[in-house]
Amino acid sequence: MRTKYLYILGLVIGMHFSALGQNGTSNFISSAASQNQNCESDLASVNLSNENIEYIGRWDFSGQYPKVWAPGAYLRFRFKGNSCRFIIEDENLWGNHNFIELVIDNSIENRIRLSGKLDTISLPTNLDSGEHTVLICKDTEAGIGYIKIKEIHCAAIMPGKLSSERKIECIGNSITCGMGSDESYKKCGTSEWYDQHNAYMAYGPRTARRLNAQWHLTSVSGIGLVHSCCGSSTEIPEVFHRTSLGIDGKNWDFDKYIPDVLTICLGQNDGIQDSTLFCNAYVNFIKLIRTYYPETQIVCLTSPMGDKTLNDVLKKYINSVVERRKSEGDNKVSKYFFKKRYIRGCGTHPNIDDHALIADELEMELRKLMCW
Repeated sequence: MRTKYLYILGLVIGMHFSALGQNGTSNFISSAASQNQNCESDLASVNLSNENIEYIGRWDFSGQYPKVWAPGAYLRFRFKGNSCRFIIEDENLWGNHNFIELVIDNSIENRIRLSGKLDTISLPTNLDSGEHTVLICKDTEAGIGYIKIKEIHCAAIMPGKLSSERKIECIGNSITCGMGSDESYKKCGTSEWYDQHNAYMAYGPRTARRLNAQWHLTSVSGIGLVHSCCGSSTEIPEVFHRTSLGIDGKNWDFDKYIPDVLTICLGQNDGIQDSTLFCNAYVNFIKLIRTYYPETQIVCLTSPMGDKTLNDVLKKYINSVVERRKSEGDNKVSKYFFKKRYIRGCGTHPNIDDHALIADELEMELRKLMCW
C-alpha cells in the first residue's frame, strides 16, 4: 500500500516539505513540529552505528555520518513505539534534490522528495505502541548526489536482523536505476530528468523482495560497456569498483557484500556495435567481476526496453559471451532473454507497472536457477 501520511518539516524556518503518494498528491504541514512535540518527547537519540541498524548498499562510513550515493541503497531496523524521527542531509549536488522511499511495516510505502539541505522526517503518530519496522531507500541515482543519515530518534531500537542471507546485485543502466518510472510527483517532460526515479520499485529490488533477498543496485543512467549515451565517455568497468559509482570515487570494499546471484542488464546505450568489440568487452567485464565474486552466479540479460532489432543482436552477443565463458571454465554464467518490451514510462523507459512485470519474469528465472 502506498500512502502519503508522513510529516516532513524543514529545518529552515518557513520551508515546507511534501510526502508524495502514488497519485502524486502532496502534504504541506507547516505545524507538524508542534503537532508531534508531545508524541515525540520520549524519543531517544540512536547511535548510528547500532548493530541492529542494517545498512545495505554501498554506504560510506569513513566520516562521522553514514552516507550513500548508489540508487536502491537502504537502511532498516525494528523499533518499539508509535513514532520515530530522522534527520537526513541531501548533498544538493548542482541544486538537485534526492528522492527517498520510506517503508513502514513492509507495507506502507511513501515516496519523498527531499527539498532542503537538511530534512526532518517523522513517522505518522497514528502507529500503535508495539513493534514496527522501518526502511529508508535512496530512490535517485548516484549522479543526483549523496544522502547522509545525520540523526535517528526512536523510543527503542529492537534487537535482531531483518535481512535474510540471500543476496542479489543488479548491474545496469537507467532501467535498473528505475529512471522514468514514477510520475506520482511530476509527469514526464514537465520537470527535472530525475523526478520520476524510483529505485525501490524498480525490477531489481522488487525481485529481491519477492525472493526474500537483500539487494544492491550498481547502475548508472546512460552507461554502457563500450559506448555510453548523452556525451558520456565513462563505461561501467570504470566505475564498478567505486563506492560513489563515479569515476573519481573511493574504492568499494567488495568483501562487505558478496551476492549469491548477479544480473547484468547492459547494451541499451551501447546499441549495435562491432560484435568482436562488444563481446570482448563483455567477457572482460565478467572477468573483472570474477576477481571480486569468484563463486557468484552471473545472469546476462537482454534490455527490457530494447526493440526487436537491438535485442536480436544482444541475444547473439550474449549467447557468444556465455559460451565463451563456459569454454574458459566458468560454468556459473547463464542468460535470460526478456519475453516482452516494457516502454510505458518516460522516454520509453519501463514505468512502475512495467517493472512489476519485469520482476515477474526475473523472479521466475532466479527462483529456478538458485533453487529459491
